[in-house]
Amino acid sequence: MKYYTGIGSRNTPQNVAQLMRKIATYLSFFDYTLRSGGADGADSAFESGSTNSEIFLPWSNFNNKEGIVCSHQLAIELAMRFHPHYSNLSIGAKKLMHRNSHQLFGVNMNTPSDFVICWTPNGKGNGGTGQALRIAKHYNIPIFDIGHYNNIDVAKRELYSFLKPFITSD
Repeated sequence: MKYYTGIGSRNTPQNVAQLMRKIATYLSFFDYTLRSGGADGADSAFESGSTNSEIFLPWSNFNNKEGIVCSHQLAIELAMRFHPHYSNLSIGAKKLMHRNSHQLFGVNMNTPSDFVICWTPNGKGNGGTGQALRIAKHYNIPIFDIGHYNNIDVAKRELYSFLKPFITSD
């Protein structure tokens, strides 16, 4: 199986959300399974374009979605290790951070995604997406943050270059 993580801000711009849907459809053609988190914005955009996905939820019925609710001990440990203020988080926020770990490593936390595609404002990797990106960087999971680009056409070209080795390696 091949996996990628498709995540990002709840405030993802519409033109980027459209691109995310197209990316998800494109990657489905190459037998990639989306891993995401059921949130509005980027997560929902990826999910709407994907034909095969694992949607990890922090709790049942999160955002009125169905998905996988789990909190493997390794997910908790990663959340604690990589969140700069984990002990100060509410129980709900901690569960959101655990979900981010699963988005990268799957249900049993033993199969890393091949890459991450996301959108964060100005490519700064903030918020919950930032937590996933810190973990991905540590584990050398390649990241493409569409937020780094002011021009959507440039982002599309760069994204294709980023994806090319993953889709032509079969």
